[in-house]
Amino acid sequence: VPILFDVILHMGTLVVILMFFRKKIGRILSSAASLDFRSEYGSLVPLILVGTIPTVLIGGVFGRIIEDTFHYFTAIGFAFIFCGTVLHISKYKKTKTAKIGYSTAIAMGVAQGLAIIPGISRSGITIAVALLLGIKQSKAFEFSFLLSVPAILGALAYTTLTEFGELAATGLRWEETVMGVLLSMLIGYLALRLLRKALAKRKFHLFAFYCWILGVLLLVADQPFGFSI
Repeated sequence: VPILFDVILHMGTLVVILMFFRKKIGRILSSAASLDFRSEYGSLVPLILVGTIPTVLIGGVFGRIIEDTFHYFTAIGFAFIFCGTVLHISKYKKTKTAKIGYSTAIAMGVAQGLAIIPGISRSGITIAVALLLGIKQSKAFEFSFLLSVPAILGALAYTTLTEFGELAATGLRWEETVMGVLLSMLIGYLALRLLRKALAKRKFHLFAFYCWILGVLLLVADQPFGFSI
């Protein structure tokens, strides 16, 4: 069931991110609770909020259009190729800084919003944009996933509220749902570890080849019949 699969995927991903960054998230929440927005962790709160705004705007304004447009293998194939190209060129930016400013947060938020397009990796495109703006690999990785938390929470809440009837009608037992969440968590955790390792070894751009191969395969699959999904 697509809707239920979406919810399960969001739940598993969110739990993994919260566990993976639990110490940092705990310090961010502690700083926010004490209204300390000048400390190392407290300063991330307004950056995350500012970065979330373009994500919400893009999803709200263009979500339906994108859903209707990116239905064919050709469109998704080009999206994969575009994502791979951005990932690849990110390796050419040499100047690296650990400081993320508001302009970077907004740019990453826009990139995150574009990730509602099938074929564009949310973590891949946001990290690549940060690298292109001169952010260090470790900081780009960290902020990308911190920025994803409100977006995933929002998507999870929106899907659950708007599609409650369909979710209730799925008839899946709770054991199956739990297994789905656990599997999503396992895949998400392995992906996080792989991504962090690739960034540490300056191999992040190699994911571009995965995107390009998938993109070309989808373009070939869509000729000459225009299969939709």
